[in-house]
Amino acid sequence: MLRTALRNVLAHKARLLMTVLAVMLGVAFVSGTLVFTDTLSQAFRSQSAKSYDDIAVAVSAAPNQNDPNATPGLSEETRRKIEALDGVTEATGRVHGFAGVPDKDGKLIGAGWSNKGTNFAPGKDGKDSAYAFVSGAGPVEDDQIALDKETADKGGYKVGDKVRVATNGPVETYTLAGVFTTEDGAVNAGGSLVLFDTDVAQKLFLQPGHFMDVNVSAEPGADADRILAAVKPVVGDQADARTGQELADQQAKDIEAGLGALNQMLLGFAAIALFVGVFLISNTFTMLVAQRTKELALMRAVGASRKQITRSVLAEAGLVGLVASLVGFGLGIGLAAALRGAMNAFGLKVPAGDLVIGTTPLVSALAVGVLVTMLAAFLPGRRAAKIPPVAAMSSVHAVATTKSLVVRNTIGAIVTALGVGAIAFGASQGGEDGRMMIAGGAFLALIGVIVLIPLLSRPVIALARPVLKAFGVAGTLAGQNAVRNPRRTGATASALAIGLTLVTGLSVLGATVGSAVDRMTTDQIKADYMITMASGEGLNQAALDAVKKTPGATAVSPQQAGWVQVKGDFKSVSGVTPGDVEKVLNLHVVNGSLGTLAEGRVAVDDKTAEKRGWKVGTTLPVEFADKKKGELTVGAVYEASEFVSPLVLDVKVLNAHDPKPYIPQIFVKMDGGPSAAAEKAVMKALGDNPAMTVMDKKDMRDAFGGVINMMLNIMYGLLAMALIIAVLGVVNTLAMSVFERQQEIGMLRAIGLDRRRVKRMVRLEAVVISLFGAVVGIALGSFLGWAIGETLRNSLPDYALVLPWGRIGIFLLLAGLVGVLAAMWPARSAAKLNMLAAIKAE
Repeated sequence: MLRTALRNVLAHKARLLMTVLAVMLGVAFVSGTLVFTDTLSQAFRSQSAKSYDDIAVAVSAAPNQNDPNATPGLSEETRRKIEALDGVTEATGRVHGFAGVPDKDGKLIGAGWSNKGTNFAPGKDGKDSAYAFVSGAGPVEDDQIALDKETADKGGYKVGDKVRVATNGPVETYTLAGVFTTEDGAVNAGGSLVLFDTDVAQKLFLQPGHFMDVNVSAEPGADADRILAAVKPVVGDQADARTGQELADQQAKDIEAGLGALNQMLLGFAAIALFVGVFLISNTFTMLVAQRTKELALMRAVGASRKQITRSVLAEAGLVGLVASLVGFGLGIGLAAALRGAMNAFGLKVPAGDLVIGTTPLVSALAVGVLVTMLAAFLPGRRAAKIPPVAAMSSVHAVATTKSLVVRNTIGAIVTALGVGAIAFGASQGGEDGRMMIAGGAFLALIGVIVLIPLLSRPVIALARPVLKAFGVAGTLAGQNAVRNPRRTGATASALAIGLTLVTGLSVLGATVGSAVDRMTTDQIKADYMITMASGEGLNQAALDAVKKTPGATAVSPQQAGWVQVKGDFKSVSGVTPGDVEKVLNLHVVNGSLGTLAEGRVAVDDKTAEKRGWKVGTTLPVEFADKKKGELTVGAVYEASEFVSPLVLDVKVLNAHDPKPYIPQIFVKMDGGPSAAAEKAVMKALGDNPAMTVMDKKDMRDAFGGVINMMLNIMYGLLAMALIIAVLGVVNTLAMSVFERQQEIGMLRAIGLDRRRVKRMVRLEAVVISLFGAVVGIALGSFLGWAIGETLRNSLPDYALVLPWGRIGIFLLLAGLVGVLAAMWPARSAAKLNMLAAIKAE
């Protein structure tokens, strides 16, 4: 039987090619993901180990921002005490914070969050071991800096050039003293690193004479644990001290955790690709078994048992899976290399290192590929075993019994009903629990629809028959052929339906959320411009004062973040400018007046007011950030907004209790509205600071909705694998169909159907099957998109379901195009059949 299986594989090479491709693509995704994440993990671990190579003990201080009397960090005196300990060669003090450098066009180099500044800390030899200079030297004067090589190259800077540097204060100009290479994580993330003289860095990021961290280097042979024990009494409870090895190990764990989420997401899409592939594989083996009815019946007649027949089909599947897995593993290695290159191309620099090809990806590839193929072939194998020996006397292929179809449709209806019910219940529940219920219901609904899809094929495809008749005899025959074998049509359409269910669901959800964000931005913001820091950190009071002096500015209000305690509960507060806030934000007042903010009263959103039983005139006992207590009277109740906190106060009230205000945004209204001149005036008022972003309404919409579009594009790219496999399924089905209908096609040719109309018949059949799968997928995907959107209704005030008809139309057009392209080879094969040979074929 093994020899028979091998012979069948070799005899049907062309027919099994699509199956091999489907398994190969799925396995490539799995193995590529594992190799890619192993490579990233190893590269980052190596980088982490390198960065702590020379550090025996690392000491970190976390200043208490809310206590003005707290120690700001580790003092110079503490650093010297650490350096004087036995076994210590050096104790290097570090401070760090945001520092950005513009290119020649004034645009910030890096993404903001990855732009970092720190101090150049030379040792006794005049060198800083953390940085290797390729030209010039480290900064030793107040007006000098050094840049990492990547940033210097991007900005076109050379030693001696004047460089503007943006920090959280005003932009300053420095002389470039040197260019260096480093293993610093900020640079490896595609950002920039600016080195300042230590005194300058302390003034910028902390306080003169103090450090955030102290890195301790040990003498050769010194025990890090003993040094750690000696350091701890010196720093006391003002800092955390750990060995460099501990920190390297912790960073390695953090890297594993961070990459774990990426790994799970990629493997999830690999699972989808394999899930789609199961239908193609099962379809292929089902058709092969049907075509070999006489052969299998003869084997039964000469003594082969049912188990032997089943094992023969499974052995055939195992061989196909093994070959596909090995090829897929090789393709996966190439995919891992391509993913790594793509990250570098997008500015996400990956540390240098070889691809890590371990045993786990190889074993996983073989296990997944072989098991998936054999599982998909199991049911066709069982059906093959049930072929009676008497079938050898007939040329009739095995057909499904009425009983089996009834059982299938009953099971499909029950599972679909359960899935739809779970989805609807999850949508009504909302929140995270509701989404989990929807996920479970979606799986059941998808399985149920796949089981029911042969039953659905007849009525749905019947709707297209009037259109097909317009293509004459070829169209009529195509419609009949599409429903001749509902199981095969359903299995082929299922692959496309799965892919388009996911794609459509994402599109509906993305369009709905994007539209809500767009309305939120348009309806709630009156300001012409919103100013933020590229680093994600807050703007300072100096920036706010500068913007207020902008020529033509008619209203300027910050959205300053703060908090108070009300009866022991922490409540976030927005500090705004009374009188101006109404001109820059659309806060719909339910009761009272926002004008009372100028009197020191507080405005409360309607949801908080209703929950707490507050109303205009209610007095609230509060405790501010500086621990001082007081009372606030509610002066207004407004509709909850995404742009301000549940409580709103005059910024002056907040500043009286917060020496270091945090200002995420500043909103500006200009006389005459937005214009290039107005934007230039705002930028000029800010000192043309490249770290500050001035956004108009379009930029705001892009900023808030850009993440959604980016995620959608990533999802579309990952789901493309499943859709490619679905296309292979259509090709495979048509090729098998042509083979089965050789005699019929020969007869049609003999009675006058020319080659052109034969091709048209096959193409139309492919288009009909593809569109059938697309319609089912789009319908189910739209339902899922609606359900998930309902769980977000409470968190999106302007939520309303949006069906992206344009994209849905594109999906249908693409499905039709898939049918045309998939039919090219089978249609050509059908048209080239020899009439006489085809008529004699069984």
